Amino acid sequence: MPRLLFVFLVFVIALVVIGAVVFLTVRSRSGGGARPSLLTRPMWQVIVDHVEQVRSHKLNNERYLDVFLPPDYDYSEQAYPVLYVNDGQDAQALKIKNTLETLYMRNKMERIIVVAVPTNHDRLNEYGTAGQPDYKGRGARAAEYTDFLLYEVMPYVNAKYRVLEGPENTVILGASLGGLSAFDIAWKHAEMFGKVGVFSGSFWWRTNDQDWHTKQESRIMHRVVRDSPKNEGLKFWFEAGTRDETSDRDNNGVIDAIQDTTELMDELGHKGYVAGVDMVYVQIEGGEHNPATWARALPEFLKWAFGE
Repeated sequence: MPRLLFVFLVFVIALVVIGAVVFLTVRSRSGGGARPSLLTRPMWQVIVDHVEQVRSHKLNNERYLDVFLPPDYDYSEQAYPVLYVNDGQDAQALKIKNTLETLYMRNKMERIIVVAVPTNHDRLNEYGTAGQPDYKGRGARAAEYTDFLLYEVMPYVNAKYRVLEGPENTVILGASLGGLSAFDIAWKHAEMFGKVGVFSGSFWWRTNDQDWHTKQESRIMHRVVRDSPKNEGLKFWFEAGTRDETSDRDNNGVIDAIQDTTELMDELGHKGYVAGVDMVYVQIEGGEHNPATWARALPEFLKWAFGE
């Protein structure tokens, strides 16, 4: 090959490679800040967009969002289902990123966008049951938090990222008091959510703390479900651990965390939801009320909610 032709071919190849790198790098920065290009990261790596200072007019405060994007987000035109997660500040402890990457690599779930919404110092007021504080007045801002999520966070995400909208593509998850909040939001807004996951849900949330009988009879979420019509199409995934707590208010040998969950499922059953079809319950032996246990449950929940 003549030397001049060889030099020309090398020059052209170099231009193509440089152009590709520039294109991928520029494209990787669209829709959420600078992100590493596909050429410089593992093919299964989930990209996390850290969105600073999302202002809430509903709550008159602000917080960040962590948005977990699928590995191929920047190199396709695909739109994705969305999972919203309460207590998003615990995303690392829940191993959201690592779990997504593992399940993607094993082809155990479709690719999704996860929006982790952190709480703040006012957690006991922002979470709870909208419109009905507990016996201590906690949860007084649950309605405002619901509005924040539905009418501020979700429109922001829909505008900024390629998401599939509608309840069939939208799921919410929470743990403990954040789980109660997630259930309350999904139950009252089934037109926006098709599935809800609750880890160690605070379904003890009640209006009366006088004695064991009134504690049990005044559980807010049980009454809300009992007094509401069935939300057709809504599906539920519950987890509780055998060491979630030690309280057993009626001394029946079953800790309250498990009893409150299974009795809420009984209320759902009375509405016509079928165990194993519309609702799933997973009990973790030795499971505790902490992110380490919930991280163990997360893969099974994700496969249930988004499994292929």
